[in-house]
Amino acid sequence: MISAYRGNNGLPPLRLDPDLQRLAEAEAAAMAAADRPSSSRTVRSAVGRLGYEGADANLSAGYHTLAEAFSGWRDSPPHRSVMLAPETSRMGIATAYAPNSKYKVYWALLVAK
Repeated sequence: MISAYRGNNGLPPLRLDPDLQRLAEAEAAAMAAADRPSSSRTVRSAVGRLGYEGADANLSAGYHTLAEAFSGWRDSPPHRSVMLAPETSRMGIATAYAPNSKYKVYWALLVAK
């Protein structure tokens, strides 16, 4: 969905990176455990310190499906810019479900060069 959106905007697709995927899964689980979304600035810095150039993140909560999360990101200028960053080529995306939490579902999209 994200790569198709990039293609519709004249950008190459993102490829799934196994390490970014693991980091996204860990971040989604951490947000679910904390019962709140993390700061994208904090996550971006942490991913950058791990050696990922051009790291950025979309973090959100409350969207029940990927389609809902994607629509929310697409309609938010800061989140849209993460998905459409021309210099990025890799991504990891994950969700975590916490049924007793305020938001229930947590999403993490990590991108990097």
